[in-house]
Amino acid sequence: MGNRFLGAVAIALLAAAPVSIREFRLPTPDARPHDPAAAPDGSLWFTEQKANKLGRLDPKSGQIQEYPLPRADSGPHGLVADREGNIWFTANSAGYVGKLDPKTGKVVEFPVPLAHADPHTPAIDPRGRVWFTMQQANQVGRLDPGSGKLDLREVPTREAKPYGMVITAQGLPVFCEFGSNKLATIDPETMSIREYPLPDGARPRRLALAADGRIYYSDYGRGFLGRLDLATGKVEEWPSPGGPTSRPYGIAVAPDGRVWFSESGVTPNTLVRFDPRTRQFSASPIPSGGGVVRHMVSTPDGRLYLACSGVNQVAIAEPSPR
Repeated sequence: MGNRFLGAVAIALLAAAPVSIREFRLPTPDARPHDPAAAPDGSLWFTEQKANKLGRLDPKSGQIQEYPLPRADSGPHGLVADREGNIWFTANSAGYVGKLDPKTGKVVEFPVPLAHADPHTPAIDPRGRVWFTMQQANQVGRLDPGSGKLDLREVPTREAKPYGMVITAQGLPVFCEFGSNKLATIDPETMSIREYPLPDGARPRRLALAADGRIYYSDYGRGFLGRLDLATGKVEEWPSPGGPTSRPYGIAVAPDGRVWFSESGVTPNTLVRFDPRTRQFSASPIPSGGGVVRHMVSTPDGRLYLACSGVNQVAIAEPSPR
């Protein structure tokens, strides 16, 4: 099935995104909160890459609890919560995938058997297996927590820099090739990789999964929001409101189907909403400036969790009712 590239232009004047944003400063200075995650209890978890910690925010009280990692210079990068509330994270600098039990604070490490391993973005499939990308190693990994077995697969495109990742409802991992103009899927059993070309010059960095199975991506290199239909290979894209140098980055799809993403190349960073039905954009500045929102996640009740790296804060964005 061939790919078709379709273009569109935002309609009318850009309105303010109907959203309120609350930000919370981290206790540790210059911690560099990198990625956020939503836990089953509604708490906001985040990595503190430079502080070598994981953090938990209680959205109701605003209280933050920090969990120092036993291994120095782990460089925690991405994280995700499993069904039991355990927090799985990638140690980008120390080459392991870790599991934190919030009840005990105990951390279990699963070393990646690769000299230049740099675990990046994790995701959990319906069987509970932990998948992760490795940007510099140009590989994707699969960890079975029950057996501890870890499998790796190299991406066919050289220097593809596999980055953001999501897993479909059918259990199919999908990832960005930030060093190339491609998205890719990896078969959950055979680990065979299929690549999907995007327009020339595209540099997809993060992904978000829509309810209909289509994949939205932030084109950091060209300043576009894109969408891939895995069933047909069709690609659609829309120019981000901030223009070619807006550097779209963190992205999430809310339960109502609207797409939210950050523009990290504008000052202050903006939180942008795209309505797929009307194909209209709206945007609001992040109060602190954002300092590069590298990732965001949507909660089941429609809130957005953000990590504002450069200003040492995490944030909760609450879209207004329709």
